[in-house]
Amino acid sequence: MTRFSYSAMVLALLLSNPSKADDTKLRLIESWVDNEFIHSTLSKQQQIDELVWLAEATKPYRGLSIKVVSENIKTHEYESNVLAKAFTEITGIHVVHEITEEDDLVKKMQLQLDTGINLYDSYVNDADFIGTHYRYNKTLSISSMMADNWKAITLPSIDIDDFVGIDSVKGLDDQIYQLPTQQFANLYWYRKDWFERPDFQDEFQQFYGYPLGVPQNWAAYEDIADFFTNRVKHVDGEPVWGHMDYGLYDPSLGWRISDSWLSLAGVNDKHQDHTAYKGTSFVGDWGIRIENCHPVGASVSRGGALNSPAAIYAVEKYIEWLHKYAPPEALKQNFSSSSITLAQGNTAQQIFWYTAFVPTLLNKKLLDREGNPVWRLAPSPRGKYWRPGMKSGYQDISGWTFLRSTPSNRVEAAWLYAQFVTSKTVSMSKFLTGFTPIRQSDLNSSYLNSRASEWGGLLEFYQSNARKSWTPTGLSVPDYALLSSAWWQHIGAALQKHRTVKEAMTDLATEIDERMATMSQNSDLKCAPKIRKKQTDAHWLNPEHSPWQQKDLEDKPISLPYQEALLLWQEY
Repeated sequence: MTRFSYSAMVLALLLSNPSKADDTKLRLIESWVDNEFIHSTLSKQQQIDELVWLAEATKPYRGLSIKVVSENIKTHEYESNVLAKAFTEITGIHVVHEITEEDDLVKKMQLQLDTGINLYDSYVNDADFIGTHYRYNKTLSISSMMADNWKAITLPSIDIDDFVGIDSVKGLDDQIYQLPTQQFANLYWYRKDWFERPDFQDEFQQFYGYPLGVPQNWAAYEDIADFFTNRVKHVDGEPVWGHMDYGLYDPSLGWRISDSWLSLAGVNDKHQDHTAYKGTSFVGDWGIRIENCHPVGASVSRGGALNSPAAIYAVEKYIEWLHKYAPPEALKQNFSSSSITLAQGNTAQQIFWYTAFVPTLLNKKLLDREGNPVWRLAPSPRGKYWRPGMKSGYQDISGWTFLRSTPSNRVEAAWLYAQFVTSKTVSMSKFLTGFTPIRQSDLNSSYLNSRASEWGGLLEFYQSNARKSWTPTGLSVPDYALLSSAWWQHIGAALQKHRTVKEAMTDLATEIDERMATMSQNSDLKCAPKIRKKQTDAHWLNPEHSPWQQKDLEDKPISLPYQEALLLWQEY
């Protein structure tokens, strides 16, 4: 393969004139490949070639210590505990890979963006920030750097097109601003073993009038939640619930709704690609209307949909289900702790479940005698405002992000580290730890496909076109850090019944508009907000596009057998 010709040449030179140091380095590389990076789409020799190239390319930076930071999920723990050590041993660059809460990570990065003081040499930052990175010109374009300053230190085998999330880390200029290092989706999760029990199937059919199966809409999901919570009540002597969620009053409460819960209800217009941002008007993520790439408002009075009937319906359902069908402790849990409760095996389904928690659910309680999960993943049920062609859910894509304020030698060393932890040599080992895939070649591999049954439908989702309809927060959100902090406080006010949902969402939309208005004063921003003047809500509410008019009737509940539901992923 031609992409390995340079690294193979380096290896040949080393072997033709070996020094004791080079011999030691080569044995070290072989040891890592033999003992840790066992599974890869590369041959063992190609893995060695990649790492030898890396050892040579990093020579100018040996002895340097760099500091990077990422959020605390299993994948990043593996990077911090194992891959940072491997990189240090192979290259001589010492890596301090810090793990922290996502909210803290955002604050650290924002401080560096605001002050220009270099706190970290790279941030593993969600692609939700792509609207920020594109607009502010404080983030390095990886595309430009690879073609110029970083050309000599870019892996010949990097294979950018192999990254499954690459389109989500591009700005409107089609430049790559982040290098994907993990991604996970919000999918429907359920206890397939319970759903297939004949006694439960018979009782559900008799009471609700249709088969117990994978719900296709929120009406069916609600019936199933009611069935397990209020009719089944106990399985094997243990109390059970029909729904799981979280409601702790902390920053992750905002993610619960801002992570495309509204779009799953049907708040947005049809799914938009990059071309739609030029010369058109539509409602994108967070109910923000975009006109020719400029955000113009989130409130219905300005053409947005954050306080529209669809958005109010979405949040009302979230609160209603949490109180009626979830375990009582769910109200005191957040993004991370809620997965532990689900892992106890007393919940029938979760409508909005993050696949980053696959490792948590591979425990004895939730595995059958063959070691396969008793649960399955399937397409997310949609709310009554949802229509074909709309965004179908959320996907968290995190990527290595490099800021202009980082000194060149430090950012170059961090770029080399980022390439290592996303390389084909290590990417499959990383997947087998955290189950957050980044490379199409891994997803296509015979090894992973031979084990697909162990992961309850995860591989089937990522092998389908459906993953393109599960997307991060898009370019319509112009400053994620500035705007996201408003969400959890207003959602919390509604959850704790200090405000009605309509009041809370109107307050939230108003605050988002006010914060975007402050951004419009920054003349250096690309595609800066241009907030519209208010008009009556009636001027904007429409039966044909977002913001949608009030829909009073619920959808007729629809469910499908698992295999039929799974086939839907192939139809995107």
